[in-house]
Amino acid sequence: MDIDPRRLAFLLAVSRSGGVLAAAEALAVSPSAVSQQIARLELETGVKVLDRQPAGAILTPAGRVLAETAERIENDLGDARRSLAELEGDVSGVVTVGAFQTVIRAVLVPLLAELDQTLPGIELVVHEVGSEAGLRGLRRGELDLLVTDHDVSPPDSPPAGVKDVPFLDEPWVVALPAGDAAPTVLEDFAERTWIFPEHRGATADALARLTREVPLRGKARHTYHDFDVALSMVEAGLGIALLPALAVRRILPAGVQWAALPGLGQRRLVVSHRVTRTEPRVATSAVLEQMIAVAAALGPLTPVRVTA
Repeated sequence: MDIDPRRLAFLLAVSRSGGVLAAAEALAVSPSAVSQQIARLELETGVKVLDRQPAGAILTPAGRVLAETAERIENDLGDARRSLAELEGDVSGVVTVGAFQTVIRAVLVPLLAELDQTLPGIELVVHEVGSEAGLRGLRRGELDLLVTDHDVSPPDSPPAGVKDVPFLDEPWVVALPAGDAAPTVLEDFAERTWIFPEHRGATADALARLTREVPLRGKARHTYHDFDVALSMVEAGLGIALLPALAVRRILPAGVQWAALPGLGQRRLVVSHRVTRTEPRVATSAVLEQMIAVAAALGPLTPVRVTA
């Protein structure tokens, strides 16, 4: 059996995208070109690799074996490209990262400050974006890396043509006025007034989960878009707020304290990038590795409070 490994890339694209048409779009070729390569692969191997159905193409057991082989080949080639680039000192180019406030402040700004020493050939461009707009930008090639957040864990699988890389797990904490008694259990929050995020996302999902686990009977009268605004509302006594640890990893307002309790759970941060025959680029992988290193180096959660 003589298999042309170039044909395996077409099967892998079908596996990731869920169909011949989507694979053709991802590979920037015609659907007939994808079908021809799949037909030749089946001829070479003597097995059927796709089960074509009205809803899309499903890999047969033999097709899954070959797709897994294709993925290993792609990973090995990516490692080889990165190793060669490092040998030549050719880790360069523009890398565009989409992220949100807490990650930009705690990870990307420190990374930028040391970029001349750690990755001197790379120009890093940072955009503050939400998850939905960021995913559109990632798919269109406007972003190379996208940071998203999830309550507890991300969805089971990323969108077709995208790979998720675990980035950072951090605890949820509750911000409350500095004069309040320190809570010891989640039930201490049952009667409190909560300040809710205006938009859907990991924080709203975490609050919904807590509401199912603990009867939160207090009213939710105020909303916010920005964690800094939430902290200002807490300081003004408008309520308490569930925030990720990165939101209080800085100088806090004088009138705010935070509490981390068992049962609040964690926020999981994930970095996504495109997966194609040419991506991620060496420069993109280098920035991703540096982001993970900066996040791993974050010390214990010890926010500093402003004194009057």
